[in-house]
Amino acid sequence: MGSEGWCLLVCLALSGAADAVERQWRPVDVILDCFLMGEGGHRGGFASSENMVKALLVLKQVPVPDDGSLEGLTDFQGGTLAKDDPLITFEASVNLIQIPQAEALLHADCSGKEVTCEISRYFLQARPKATVETAAWFITNVLVSGEGPSISMVMKTLGDAENGSVLHPMLKLPLSPQGTVRTEVEFQVTTQTPSLNLLLGSSASLHCGFSVAPGLGITSVEWRLQHKGSGQLVYCWTTGRGQAKREGATLAPQQLLMAGDASLTLPSLTLKDEGAYVCQITTSLYRAQQIIQLDVQAAPKVLLSLASEALPPTLICSITGYYPLDVSVTWIREELGGDPAPVSGASFSSLRQSVAGTYSISSSLTAEPGSVGATYTCQVTHVSLEEPLGADTWVAPPEQRTAFGVLFASSLFLLALLFLGLQRRQATSPRPARTPRPSG
Repeated sequence: MGSEGWCLLVCLALSGAADAVERQWRPVDVILDCFLMGEGGHRGGFASSENMVKALLVLKQVPVPDDGSLEGLTDFQGGTLAKDDPLITFEASVNLIQIPQAEALLHADCSGKEVTCEISRYFLQARPKATVETAAWFITNVLVSGEGPSISMVMKTLGDAENGSVLHPMLKLPLSPQGTVRTEVEFQVTTQTPSLNLLLGSSASLHCGFSVAPGLGITSVEWRLQHKGSGQLVYCWTTGRGQAKREGATLAPQQLLMAGDASLTLPSLTLKDEGAYVCQITTSLYRAQQIIQLDVQAAPKVLLSLASEALPPTLICSITGYYPLDVSVTWIREELGGDPAPVSGASFSSLRQSVAGTYSISSSLTAEPGSVGATYTCQVTHVSLEEPLGADTWVAPPEQRTAFGVLFASSLFLLALLFLGLQRRQATSPRPARTPRPSG
């Protein structure tokens, strides 16, 4: 059965599921459409090439939560070996490690998400002496769109080229009777948060988990930050000793680290913390990594004020303390009893940047209140805001502003006359005579 048939079968099973039952776990085959990347890698790293061929990855008997929606789902059966079939099928046993959030892989199509899967040759840092020469290693990188997860798995081939086994024409590896390349996953590194958007000053928790086959010890954990072409070490852990290069950075406690949790915590985020974080886990045999994109944002503050009392009046909208740079400012005018309408003709000041790295800008607009007055709104749209942020003010019509000005001037004139009258009265009033003191 092709991959489309399997996806359709899963979707039908989900759509026809009965009421949810008690949460249980069931081992199922997870089938992914992948691309096998052409060779050209280097030792201890990833292979890459422009050449890609279609491949199928079957993760065998992965435990996933069963709420009743998996009823009727059958395991992968494979097929007879077809020499002219260009599709390469990898069967991967997961008995030695754990695959986190496997249900996200199984139900991705039904959830409207895309799964990107790439398989590449993996070259060991040091080939173990006991390994037969026919063994080969592959690394599979799987990413689920949206909120993830992202998983990297190191797979070692199983089987022997002897005993009349058929070799794959391109890979030169033994095939099973069903025409598949049999492998076993011995190491995986995953993140549940491939990308994060957090506010300036908040704390970040960068998830990085791993699972290793028995006998493979963790030798080091390294977190690096890549930003604008430069890299720096953030935290490193080696054989029980951790060292933070970024102030306040902490790794998961020792017991969690040994249980497969290498998550990093960063308190009090600044704009210097923005970038791509690389979580690299090294074992006695393998090395794999996950990349987490952290974007730091700062929400703008909006203040609308009347800059000039002269006619026509001028409004100033100050937008301060935002990051990143892109911001949209819209002016809206609404007369009493009328509908809001956007206004053009606004001008902008030069861009200003604070020591902390946040931006500020001002927009000015000449108001036209009309005969009945109008409410002006300065509306700001920014990536850090869930909805536009605005500030508004009422601009009175010229007649009211003139009448108010005359009343205000008259009041000042009357107060001045009253003050002068009091001063003159005090100056002309007779002063009481002094009583001489008797001499002692």
